[in-house]
Formats: sequence, structure tokens, C-alpha cells
Amino acid sequence: MSDPELPHPADASPAVGDTSAEVQPAEDPQESPAAEVTYDEAFYPARPRALRPRARRNQQYADLKPPFEPDGRNKAYVDWLRNQSMLGDARILARQLSGQAGMWQNPYAHPSPRRAVETASVWFTAYPLALMTAPGRSFLAAVGDPELWQAFQQIGINAVHTGPVKRAGGLNGWEYTPSVDGHFDRISMAIDPVFGTEEEFRAMCAVAKEHTGTIIDDIVPGHTGKGADFRLAEMNYRDYPGLYHMIDIPESDWHLLPEVPAGHDSVNLDLAAERALQEAGYIIGELQRVIFYEPGVKETNWSATRPVVDTEGKLRRWVYLHYFKAGQPSLNWLDPTFSGMRMVLGDALHSLVDLGTGALRLDANGFLGVEKGAEEAAGWSEGHPLSEAANQLIGSMVRKVGGFTFQELNLSIDDIHTTSRTGPDLSYDFITRPGYHHALVTGDTEFLRLTLHQAMEIGVDQASLVHAMQNHDELTYELVHFTTRHKDEIFELGGQSLTGAELAEQVQSTLREKMTGDAAPYNLVFTTNGIACTTASVITAALGITGLETITDEQVAEIRDAHVLLAMYNALQPGVFALSGWDLRGILPLTQQQVAPLIAQGDTRWINRGAHDLMGINPAATVSASGMPKARALYAALPEQLADEDSFARRLARVLTVREEHGIATAALVDVPKVSQRGLLVMVHQLATDQLQLTVLNFSAQEVTGTVQSSHLGTGACITDAFTGQEIGTVDDLHSFFLTLPAYQGTALLVGAETRPKDI
Repeated sequence: MSDPELPHPADASPAVGDTSAEVQPAEDPQESPAAEVTYDEAFYPARPRALRPRARRNQQYADLKPPFEPDGRNKAYVDWLRNQSMLGDARILARQLSGQAGMWQNPYAHPSPRRAVETASVWFTAYPLALMTAPGRSFLAAVGDPELWQAFQQIGINAVHTGPVKRAGGLNGWEYTPSVDGHFDRISMAIDPVFGTEEEFRAMCAVAKEHTGTIIDDIVPGHTGKGADFRLAEMNYRDYPGLYHMIDIPESDWHLLPEVPAGHDSVNLDLAAERALQEAGYIIGELQRVIFYEPGVKETNWSATRPVVDTEGKLRRWVYLHYFKAGQPSLNWLDPTFSGMRMVLGDALHSLVDLGTGALRLDANGFLGVEKGAEEAAGWSEGHPLSEAANQLIGSMVRKVGGFTFQELNLSIDDIHTTSRTGPDLSYDFITRPGYHHALVTGDTEFLRLTLHQAMEIGVDQASLVHAMQNHDELTYELVHFTTRHKDEIFELGGQSLTGAELAEQVQSTLREKMTGDAAPYNLVFTTNGIACTTASVITAALGITGLETITDEQVAEIRDAHVLLAMYNALQPGVFALSGWDLRGILPLTQQQVAPLIAQGDTRWINRGAHDLMGINPAATVSASGMPKARALYAALPEQLADEDSFARRLARVLTVREEHGIATAALVDVPKVSQRGLLVMVHQLATDQLQLTVLNFSAQEVTGTVQSSHLGTGACITDAFTGQEIGTVDDLHSFFLTLPAYQGTALLVGAETRPKDI
């Protein structure tokens, strides 16, 4: 879409190839555009020259601020905001790419999950605030360290998802304010200096490529922070209000708005104010759910701004939508200016063709459409066709320049399936993640098998999922599939017939009972979304450990066994396998006292984000460079683990070797059969060679001997252990064979065409 703004000296669009115009001379005089082109050519020789645009070097971090009032009547302030805005940067990038032949070299219409998995099938998911580095070394420099990538190669990791590393938070006048959601409230395309520099980011991408790896970045198509773009929108400046779901409330109706407390820039609407504005015709009112609901903090998805002076000197107040926190205003994907769409696509292209990443995570991309509900019904805000259309646009644009995308989308299985048909290439496995935790703490895989069957029946390809262990978030147990679209459907669980809503409540209450409170006081409930914990503290709860201070060496060995089991579940099935530093070091949660200011308003997830030192390079440090307290690690640093055959990392490496050797990541799940022991899980996969492979896991605390049976198993077929190469049995006339597994152990089995002849 064309931008009606006239060219401005600070952001005029240069022609492609005009490197002298691509960088504003006043903003980074030490940088040589010619040298950067040579650098890119050296590390990205296949990338067409035309697909190396550069975002402007804005004066975002200049210490000198003009001595003028920061409001809309001050042209210097407005121009300064424009120089920080993502919409402005998007326009610059778009102009450099438009009309270039390189934009037509890749197919883009349809998602290609197996191509994405083949590109990068094992991911390390970093969290910049928590990764401990050598003194004076940035996060990006640490992740770009060749020694770290050598360790990753030994384990079998071939991609790093950096997490959000661009400037986030907000602006209050000339001053930047901190992030309110772990840097997922983006306000700029520039790298946040707390994490490193743009040059370090490019160097990290180059080192990854040298080690046959890929860097995965983030974009947030659903919202921004309250940065320059939002402040310009409040000032009613040109296209900027079109970025957001925001409604200009005339002064005559300000009595419908609550007062904004001193020191705040907005206030959340309570239910009464929401209804009053809905009845007055300003907003659509209640939505399907209130994410992060907290009494007195966030009671609705709407907030009202304080009075703001616009560029004409008029006072304005707005009501704006935010699915998440008040500092994360929601983007509008169907505004006549198409400002939101242009900004998000520009952000994606900046990461891929300017910085050099190979893939993008789409955060909160299921909430891109909102529509008034019928009569008194809540507004339609989940599973909306506009979200599908927007995801198709994003996914197609990324594929057009040779990358791939994955979505972290916690909606019903049906909606995940629908979105994945046209949009992102991969989806986060919210489908079975609560299920395998439930299996561990109960010793019963029935609910896990139920969710796997639901996904198969609906048509979700397991190879299109990112099967992850812990990331920066809580253990999500919303079970949206069962509480929304299928809330009245009848399911069988534990010998009972339950509606979807009843089943979800039973599973949630079981997880709360066994993983929090007296059973595990170190884990905390996080609003209505789930439980704040680490993988290690899920396991300690399952083992009945009520205090973390006195864990013995014998218990650490048990924890490691169960941890490897969970890794096997996620890795020995089709799709991407992802894990974090919290998993590689066996990190336990922080205490509430260590993060008291961060959890003061109910965001208990900070207990599961403790700082950790992957390589053991800064053992004396007690906090990360970002100030996160160091958490207790049950496992040694990676160099020490890789020298110990019994360590978590070395055992994980053996699992990933089997996964790679037999092509399990690109197989197809064909059966999840019934089991003879409730702690057993059997997944039957068809490999690309048409050979069958079985993943068999024991989630119980006891050794089990049971029958593995599936109609896909041919009578007389030989069963071989993929780890040892030993024959362990033959399929009988009932399409079954016997297997014994110790507590918290698993294996990968290969099914031969026929029984091997016996030696004479």
C-alpha cells in the first residue's frame, strides 16, 4: 500500500543499490556501507545483491535530547518519533525491495513443514535476559561463539531461536521505558544494546552457517509496545492511528472514561466502563476471553489513554485494544491505511534479508482479527478468518525470500490445523505439551494418547509441529481445544464420560494438585494460563520432592532419567525438537523472594526464567548481564557434560543421533495404539523409506512388561532396537510383541519386513 506521507529528510526512500543513500550519514558515521556489502557477499553468496536492503540507522540511542516539550505541537519531537518508528523503517525497506527480480525466486503459496524441518530440526531456544555470558560480553556475541556452536554440533542442535532481541518497552516523552513482557512488546527494528549490536547479530548468523546451523528470529504481528509508533498514533499523526485498534473518544463523552492515575499513561476499563462505551457505539465490548486477567489490573481487553496533545494542538483521548498487557496495544490488520500490515511485513523482511536470519517465530498471531458479536454475544476474536488471511500474507512473504515461519498459537486443534494450511510452516505443539506433563505426574498416558488421537483425526501433521520442552513461558494448560470449540463434546477419560469443559477442568485440577501447593510449593500458578515451573521442577513434583534445597545425588540421577524420557517423547516423533538452556543445565525455579518486584502484579513466570551459564564461563556471577538472578543448576556446564557419557547432554546426543540416522523428524505418525500398561505410550511412525519405526516410552515410576500391539505391524516382522542394533522380538499373529522397559525409560524400535533367519 502506498504511504500518503510526503518524503522527509530523515527517511526518504533510496533506490536499490544506492548504498550511499541507504545509511543516514549523521546516524552512524563509523559504518562503511561498502564494507558491509562485501561482508554479506562473503557469508551469503547465494543471496541476490538486490535482496540486501538496509534499514536506516536511526538516532535511537543518542544521549543528547533536544530541550523541547515532548508533545505533538513540537515538530522536533514529532520528527524524532518518526525517526524511531517501525512503520518508517518498513517503508524504507519496502522501497528497496520492490520491483526486484530476487523477490520471485522461491515458491511461497503453500506451507512446507518438511522443508522447514529438513533445514533445521533441532532448536536451542534462547532467552536473552537469562543467558549468562563472560564479563563484558553481550548476549549476541555469546550465542555467536564458535565454541558454543561446536558443543551444539556434538549434541545435535542445528538452529538457535534467539528470542526477542530488538528494542522493546515504550517511550515516556524522550525517555525509553522498560519492557513489560520480556521484550515481546517491540518498539523498534534496532537491536537493543543490552543484548549487543547489529554487527554481532550478523556475525552470529555467519558462525551459525559455518556450523551448518540457522538463526531464528521473532516478529510480533499482533501488537507492539508503546513506542514511537503508538505515541504518533495518540497524536493522530497521519497513518499511525491506523496501526492499532484505537478509537478516538470525543471530549463530550470523556465522562464515560475512567480517570488515569497519576504517573500512568492509561487505565484499564472495568466491565461497567466497557459496557458503557459499547452501548454508546464506540467499541465492540467484551471479547471471547481476557488473557492475563487480574482483578484491578486487567479486567477487560480495553484501556483508555490520558489526554494527549495532537499535532494540531487538540486534546485527545483514545480507547485501545490489547489482548495482552496494557503496554501491548493490538495491531489492526484491516484498517484502510494497512499500516499494521506494512509494518509487520517490513519487520519480517528486515530480519531475513538485512540481518541474515533463516526463519521467524510469529508471536500471538492467532489474534489478528476482531469483530462485533451477534446481539449480546462476545466479540469474535479467536479463530477469525482475518487471522488466517494475515498469516497467509506473512508466511508467503517469508517463503518468498527463502525463509520459513513457525507460530506459537494456543488455540483449538481445529484452528491450528486451519491456520497451518496456508500460513506458517510450523506450529508450536500446544496440543500435547500439557498431555506429556500430565502423563509424567500421574504415571498414566491416557490423556496424552487422547490428545494425539484428536490431532490425527483433525488432520494435524505431527511433522508440522515444534515439540518443545521448557521455554520462557509457563507450562500452559488452558486446553483451549476442550474449553472452547469442543466444550460440549463428550470424551472418555479414566472410565468417565466427560464434556470437553469437564475434561479440561479435571486435567487442570490434577496438574495444580500434583505440581503446586503442598506437593510442590516451588511451582506457582500463573493466572488462568498454567503453572510457572521448569522442566526439572515438573519432574521433582512427579517424584514427590517437596523441597528443592535438599535434593540428593540419587534424586538428581532420577530427575535426569525422567528428563531424558521427556526429551525422547519430543525428539522421537516427526517435527522439530526444541529445548532451552534451562533444560540443558537442569535449572530449578527461582524463589519468589528473588524476583519479588517482577511478580508483584501476578506474572509468576519470572520464577522459571532464572539465569544460567551454558558453557561455565562465568562461574562467579550471581546475575546475568540483564540482572536476572542465577538459578540452581542440577547438571554441569556443557563442556563437562560432553565429557561424561552418563550426563544429560551426552544421553540427549545419542537420542538425536538415532533421530537423525533414521529420518524420524520427517516421518509420519500413523498410529497411537492402546497399551497394556497405563504408563506406556507407543507411537507408530512411517519413515520416508516406508519402514515403520516405533517410539515406546514408560512414563511410570515402575518397570513395566507389556504387549505392544498395532494393526500396522506385520506378522513375522523383526523388531530391532535402533540404539543398540539388537533384535528384541518378532511380531506375532496378533500383530504384537512383548517389551520390558525400566521406570522412566524409552526406546526407538525399527520394524523389519520379516524375521531374520536363525544361525544354524
